[in-house]
Amino acid sequence: MAEIRHINQYLKKRGNRWHYRRLVPRAYGQIDKRGEIRTSLKTTSLEVARSRRDALAEADDLYWASLDVAEKSEIDLTISRYKAAKKRAMGRGYMYTSVKELAETGDISDILARLTEVTKHPKEEKQEAVALLGTAKPSAVKISAAFDIYCNEITVADLIGKSPAQKKSWWKVKNRAVQNFIKLCGDLRMDEIDRTHARKFFNWWTSRVVPKDGSKALNPNSANRDIGNLQNLYRRFWEFEGDESRDNPFRKLRFAKPKYKEILAFDDKFVQTVIMAPDTFEGINDDAKLVVYAMIETGCRPSEIVGLTSKHIVLNHDIPHIQIRPGDSRALKTPSSERDIPLLGISLYAFKQRPKGFERYRNRSDSLSAFLMKVFRTRNLLPTENHRIYSFRHAFEKRMLEANIDYGLRCTLMGHHNPRPAYGDGGSLEYRRDQLLKITHPYK
Repeated sequence: MAEIRHINQYLKKRGNRWHYRRLVPRAYGQIDKRGEIRTSLKTTSLEVARSRRDALAEADDLYWASLDVAEKSEIDLTISRYKAAKKRAMGRGYMYTSVKELAETGDISDILARLTEVTKHPKEEKQEAVALLGTAKPSAVKISAAFDIYCNEITVADLIGKSPAQKKSWWKVKNRAVQNFIKLCGDLRMDEIDRTHARKFFNWWTSRVVPKDGSKALNPNSANRDIGNLQNLYRRFWEFEGDESRDNPFRKLRFAKPKYKEILAFDDKFVQTVIMAPDTFEGINDDAKLVVYAMIETGCRPSEIVGLTSKHIVLNHDIPHIQIRPGDSRALKTPSSERDIPLLGISLYAFKQRPKGFERYRNRSDSLSAFLMKVFRTRNLLPTENHRIYSFRHAFEKRMLEANIDYGLRCTLMGHHNPRPAYGDGGSLEYRRDQLLKITHPYK
């Protein structure tokens, strides 16, 4: 939208009501014959007038941009005109409603009011009719363009609080599904995608999950993730366009969940004699080594450890502790992940070495996990194929269980949802420290 240089630009008051007044740019004067645009905003409220002014100004900007046909593809033109119609309807005080939906609702008074509004603007009758009678054509949007709309408009609120790395990871997985679909079926318009294409996509994944040529079988979770992301894109795109009744072609296409191999906890003796041995991590960078130490007595996820900044590493306290919080660095996995954990033993040592956090791996937890898995494999630090870096977290929980630490406190310290009714704050830091002292590995 053209920059609004002052707060009441394009606004003019006539009597008690506000009007939108704007000159058509000289470059479009030969095509747009309105000259000076004058239209009532139908309100005495300045706040409402500004909102409607913004919508009309953006609609006009989009309309003029759509006139530069030479610089726009057909798909870009469709999107621009559709957005302009939605904004223009908003500027007139109406919600954009497709002509199909208007016909189905049967609200004669609403339809008559819209028709009357169209006739009030003879110079803009075509644009007004498209906007108020819902005849713009979103159906021409291809899935690639729909994905851009999905990322840049539909899901903006979903990504609030996520770090750049989390946003990148979110986009990467969903983009993979779209690109896989395009390679198989083509960059189809959203209204062209039907059950035949969805079944073709499902069958393509079937050939990879259950290969008949002897090749390695892929994880059905990857297939389910792709199908689920396409199903969600299709549903939310059409909801965004006001067509919530459309059947989803990707519905009920899913592979049975595989039985996961249980991640085993590290044995206490193994942690004390091998992992905590001074020379075990010789030659690797200090941040990676210290993250391992930080996990041992906190049970935190690696992403939680590297997401901490000095603000939430509290060492100057009677009971040193860390505060797992959402913030600028990253969003938490679940609301129950927010918690305070006393620092003891080798984990306290780790944070004393990095009081400002692990800056090398901030927003790079995936890189850290991949690096640590490589280190643990090459140095034979995984006792079985069912051990992972997460085995530290499992070991922390197992140690609390075997020490008879209260179930509610275990949930709190692990960041798990506690199905029991909540009473109090889960115990003071002093109480938490005293309980954790029962399981802390000896460390000098």
